[in-house]
This record gives sequence, C-alpha cells and structure tokens, in this order.
Amino acid sequence: MTSHISDPRRRHLRHLVWLVPVLWTLALGLWGLSRQDSVWRDEAATWQVAGRSVAEIWHMLGQVDAVHGLYYLLMHGLFELFGAGTATLRLPSVLAMAVAAACVALLGQRLAGFWAGLGGGLALGLLPAVQFYLQEGRPYALVAAGAGVSTLVLVTLLEGREGHEGREGRREWPRWTAYALVVLVCALLNWLSLLILPAHAATLLWVRAGRRVYGRWALAAAGAGCGALPLILFSRGQSGQVSWIPPLTWHMLIGPAILLAIGGLGAWLDRSRSGRGLSAAAVGLPLLAVPQLGLIGLSLVQPLFLDRYVLFSLLGLALLIGTGLGAGVRVAARRTPRAAGLLVPAVVGVAVVALLPVELGKRAPASRVDDVLAVSAEVARLKESGDAVLFIPAARRDTALVSPDAFSGLSDIALAESPQASGTLKGEEADPARIRAAVLGQRRILLVTDAARVARPASAERDRVKLAVLRERFTAVADEQVRGRRVTVYERRS
Repeated sequence: MTSHISDPRRRHLRHLVWLVPVLWTLALGLWGLSRQDSVWRDEAATWQVAGRSVAEIWHMLGQVDAVHGLYYLLMHGLFELFGAGTATLRLPSVLAMAVAAACVALLGQRLAGFWAGLGGGLALGLLPAVQFYLQEGRPYALVAAGAGVSTLVLVTLLEGREGHEGREGRREWPRWTAYALVVLVCALLNWLSLLILPAHAATLLWVRAGRRVYGRWALAAAGAGCGALPLILFSRGQSGQVSWIPPLTWHMLIGPAILLAIGGLGAWLDRSRSGRGLSAAAVGLPLLAVPQLGLIGLSLVQPLFLDRYVLFSLLGLALLIGTGLGAGVRVAARRTPRAAGLLVPAVVGVAVVALLPVELGKRAPASRVDDVLAVSAEVARLKESGDAVLFIPAARRDTALVSPDAFSGLSDIALAESPQASGTLKGEEADPARIRAAVLGQRRILLVTDAARVARPASAERDRVKLAVLRERFTAVADEQVRGRRVTVYERRS
C-alpha cells in the first residue's frame, strides 16, 4: 500500500491522479449533454416536479415518489436559480460522477499506486452504465458520488487506525460523523444505497479491523440507518410505484456475473498486495459484489432488480480495473521501463475506440424509450384552435407538463384534478362515463400516446373508453410518431 509516488521529483503528479479523471469525466459528461434536445419520461418526472413550488412538492411526496424527495427539492432549487433546461437537469449528474471518479482515483493511488489510481479514475467514466447515467436527470450519479466519498473517508480512517489513543482517537469522531452524514444523504436520495454498509462491513472483516473500529463504524452506520428509517417505512407504503419491475430471472444475473468476474480478476491481480491488510481488493471487491448480491437477495422477496439502484457498486469495479492496470504497469516496468508509463494511456485509448459505438449510442435520443420534447413539437404543429387533447396512458401527460406552451389552447378533457392539486405526477382523471361524454362533445382531438413499437395494450378502464369512442365516432386524419411517442389527430365523423 502506498500513498506517494516513488520518485520525489515527480510528487507533483500526485495531484494529477485525481485531476485528470475529473477533467476526463467532465469531458465525457459535457459531450452531447442535450442529447439533441431530448428528454425522456424519467427525466420528465424530475423536470415537472422541480418546476413546482416547495409546498406542491411536499404535498406530492405524501402521495407518491417520497423516495426521491430530497433530490426533487435539490433540483427545484437549481431550476429556480438557473432556469429549466437540459443543462440544469443533467449537470448535477455530470459533476457528481466527476467527484466519484476523483474518489476512485484517490482510493487507487492510496491502495495500489499512482497508475492504479489514474487507471481506475479514467475507467469509471467509460463503463457503459456510467455513460448512461452520467447524463441522466435522476439521483443515481449523486448517490455514486456519495458512495465514493464515504468509502474514501472509511479508508482514511482505516489507514490510521493503529495508535489512535486518547486525544488522537477523539480526533477520529469528526470523520466518523462525516461518514455517517454522507451515507445518510445517499440514503435520502435512494435508500437502497444503504447496501454500501454491508460492503464496508465486509472490508472491515477483510482487514481484521480492531474492536474499536468496529464499534465506531457500527455507531456511524446505525446513525445513518436510523436517520433514513422514517423514509424507508413511509416509502414502503408507496411500493406500487415499483410494481412494474419484473420478477428476477436467471438471465438478469448475466450482467452482474460478468461484472463480478471482471472484478475478481482485478482482485486476483492485486493478490501480491492483498493478504489480510488494507488493499484495493479489500475495498473494491466488497464494494462491487455486496450491493449486487444484496439487491439480488431483496429481489427474491420483492422485484427490485434494476442496475441503477446499485450504480454506485461500479466504483468498486473501476477500482479493481485500475488495480489490474497498475499491476500491468509494474510487470511492464521490469521488462521495458521506458514504455511502462504508456500502458494506461494506451489501454484507455483502445477502450475509447472500442466503446465508441456505445458512447455515441448513449448520447442519442434512441438510447431512451421515448422523447417528451419531440412529441410536444409535433403537438404544437398539428393543433388548431378549439382542439382537445387526450393522453393514453395518463402518465403521458408529462409531455404537457414539461412543455406547457406547446399545449396552450388545448382542452385536457379527461383531467378532473391537476397534478399539482392532486399531489400526483399525472393528475386525477374523471370517471369513464364523464370521459366518454366529454370526448363525444368534441369536433377534433389530439391523442398523445406511445409509439407503436413500444406501446402496451390499454389496461385502465378510462383508457379503454377513450380508445373505444375514438374508434367508433372519429377518424384519424394525421398520425406522427417521433422518438418513441405518437400524436394522432382525430376528427369526428358527421
């Protein structure tokens, strides 16, 4: 284990070990940030809630999405300061992942040397899942940043755990307090991030931490867990929000198995440093494996298996990849010392070229299910004075909530109570009979729904009534499908 570069003449480079990955991750995040001015449905939820007042957000959290309450309030503040837009929506994720890359780099430097840190920090931004959520207006990148900070604090405490008695021991409490607060904030952003605690516990077992360290960690972990417990219990009453997640199947485990295999290889390459002491393997492998396995275990009780819930575990994978690269540099240095320093840049360069289709794909609107903004432009083009609008399913009302100007002049004839008043994301619609009567009273209606390739059969009775009346009494005179959404113009038959 080392925290310094061996050559004193190059110690100034130790700052580059985290600065280069930060700049690298920022560059990857800013590249194509607007995704051709597209916003998909998950981000549309952030956008439309962030545009509400604090009182309206608080009212909504009592009904739905309490698990993201802190994130919505944060984004509300940013929208108030900088205005609504794709840059404001996504920049927090870019900055957060840059922090996560810096943490991986510093961990790698401390535990396995300069090249391991630099390689791990650069590798994080290239992972396909990170490429996706790096530019996502949701809280998962923020959780990853918090996971990196909390792990870095823990490693700092473990590095100096010996000999801390009396006054020196008391100096650890601010760091343990900071550790608990960071874990708590992550839990308030997404309480499944608490799976980092058993990962850290596994690290403590690996390095055989003393009872004093166990006790202080347990107290900090308990404080974070107790702080998040009210949110956990309350959000369990809103579990219907995740009822769409399919049950766990064996093919869902292929991705985690590949990640664990790659991580295991990195840990094996770190075997010369591992043993029972603090090492990259002791930190990275539990950080990668435990949250993945923990989410699989939870999904056996209730389907919850989505990779974004444990995105932070990829910090462990990046750390282990960096460790493997660092081991490669050490081997190369024994054979061709002058060329050894080119190994990490060369591998990163090859990875960039090999992953270029992935990198381009993640920055295209087609990388997401749909595009809320594109269909709103079609609505603005097709609408006429006096038209009405319907949404199937009702959640597609997000288009109007994100782009209200495009829907100005249109009558939302199925809506009984607005999303703001009802404290919901999509509003409350009238009963089927009233919807039928309202549709029959219109001459021209715009229907906003999913494109045919991604549309599901209407499940709600209200939606079936809408479709039935349109088919019986109306004729489609225009139909546009764009980026996963569809707008159809119906005119009443005489």
